[in-house]
Amino acid sequence: MPTESKVDVLVLGAGPAGLMCAQGLKRAGVNVRIIDKRPKKVAAGQADGVQPRTIEVLQSYGLAERLLREGNQMHMVAFYNPSPNGGIERTGRTADITAPSARYPFEVTLHQGAIEAIFLDSMRELGLEVDRPIIPTALELSHDENELRDPQSYPVKVTLKHLDFGSEGQDDTEIVYAKFVVGADGAHSWVRKTLGIIMDGEQTDYIWGVVDLIPSTNFPDIRNRCAIHSSNGSCMIIPREGDKVRLYIQLSDKDVVVDKATGRVDKEKTKVGPEELLEVARKSFSPFTIEKAGEIDWWTIYLIGQRVAQKFSVHERVFIAGDACHTHSPKAGQGMNASMNDTHNLIWKMTYVLRGWADISLLRTYEFERRKYAQDLIAFDKKFSALFSGKPRTEECQDGVSHEAFLEAFQTFGAFSCGIGIHYSPSSIPSMPNITELKHQSLTSHQTVGMRILPHVFVRAADARPFEIQDLLPANTKWKLVVFVGDIGPGKIKQIERVAKLADDLGKSTGLLKRYEDGVFEILTICATVKECLNYTDLPEVLRPHWSRVLLDDVDMFGRTGGKGYDIYGVDPSQGAIIVVRPDGYVGTVTPLEGVKDLETYFDTFLIRTL
Repeated sequence: MPTESKVDVLVLGAGPAGLMCAQGLKRAGVNVRIIDKRPKKVAAGQADGVQPRTIEVLQSYGLAERLLREGNQMHMVAFYNPSPNGGIERTGRTADITAPSARYPFEVTLHQGAIEAIFLDSMRELGLEVDRPIIPTALELSHDENELRDPQSYPVKVTLKHLDFGSEGQDDTEIVYAKFVVGADGAHSWVRKTLGIIMDGEQTDYIWGVVDLIPSTNFPDIRNRCAIHSSNGSCMIIPREGDKVRLYIQLSDKDVVVDKATGRVDKEKTKVGPEELLEVARKSFSPFTIEKAGEIDWWTIYLIGQRVAQKFSVHERVFIAGDACHTHSPKAGQGMNASMNDTHNLIWKMTYVLRGWADISLLRTYEFERRKYAQDLIAFDKKFSALFSGKPRTEECQDGVSHEAFLEAFQTFGAFSCGIGIHYSPSSIPSMPNITELKHQSLTSHQTVGMRILPHVFVRAADARPFEIQDLLPANTKWKLVVFVGDIGPGKIKQIERVAKLADDLGKSTGLLKRYEDGVFEILTICATVKECLNYTDLPEVLRPHWSRVLLDDVDMFGRTGGKGYDIYGVDPSQGAIIVVRPDGYVGTVTPLEGVKDLETYFDTFLIRTL
């Protein structure tokens, strides 16, 4: 008989989406298991670009330091277009990241295997390994409504096959009963197909090749991201770790054979290999030269498909994430980033439901938020891919893409493409009225509800040490109440009284901090008072749960960093505000200091009360 086991969450697929999911759930104390069909992690190639928002997310789990140490940083992008004298010429340079609020104003490039290793090593420290090589062969979901509504039931039955199972005569199958399943098994997702979820969208006519190599070249921008439009086709350069470079090379349909049944490149019939791709690149680079210095590290050919799954879950029990639910071109470096942010969105919600802290309906917001993002991503990708794959404007081709049009699109979509501009719509929580989340938005005129908390450096009141606020709001599954108490320095009697009243309201025996399970909330207090005029002990105890949780909007002792934080968030120091930050780092709502009732209304819609 096959062995049987139970698990809270079974993650199928150990790519970036699955690994993000597994490590986050394990950190939260969830009983999670992750399997993958590959006998080992990716060795080379695949995805390689990590956008600024994703770096922030990795930092929230304590994983960014290694990424920054091992990866390459892209700070500048150069544009090349046809020269009147033949070949190409540089027509401009600009910042690679144009979003002014980016904490990390650059992209990091590192091959997917090294990125996966960061997750795998952190999981190993937590006592979690990927089980491989294993494939799922059957998935059954209970039809019992009562069972589906009970978050502690095991309504999903998954049959697994071990591909390297031991001695002859032993059964290589296993039955797993799971409370939840996450299908992070790629663009050709078995989970998605098994559930019958349809992908909406289309296959484009754009065919591209990819080559990873160490180049020998006289091209002056080889260590910058480059968009090359030439009469011989388009090419993108992505500098990578060490001396390595990735080339995206546009191909014509005469170079590639496409299987009409699958819409995929037929690699057996296609005679284009890495050497042929490099030859196409040489033509695009003219009058500059490029050769390989050693062996080609990795290569592939693909058609750009732009599709979004019709739904991201079935009964909020089986979810799909990453490439399993959205596919698009890699030109703007979104695939791996979107994938990791999918499961980052899901981790805390699943944890709250499993702990009994939130109603299972909270899980509906995963599809509401991430499918809308995926649709926006496809719309962006269609415009960007068309510009990148289109013919460049020349004397002979006046209808082609001009440098000005491409640069405008690059800068217009900059906030979105780097992840900084992700904006979750209000009222994603079931039954929540819009007014609850947005009626006090004016109190934080520069911090938008639904977007990630802005980065800024504040000074800790107890010891004047500067801290980046995002580092004090880690992805530890807790909601953070960031309380901007205003200026409560000497003589500010009215503001001091308002803050004392807030502390009383929060600290009541039936108040916000006591009506839900312990561990839901953390408080971080930020004062608009200079360090010379305030002791952290001046705050009521509720607003200083630990000596480290009181900050000042002031510069450090050398005047090098910090200050003007209230301006950054658009908070009036005479009024103050409470910014509610979700466990995934996005702002849930904003209230005035007198708005504890609004906070209770907000949280009562999805958290389970204990009082």
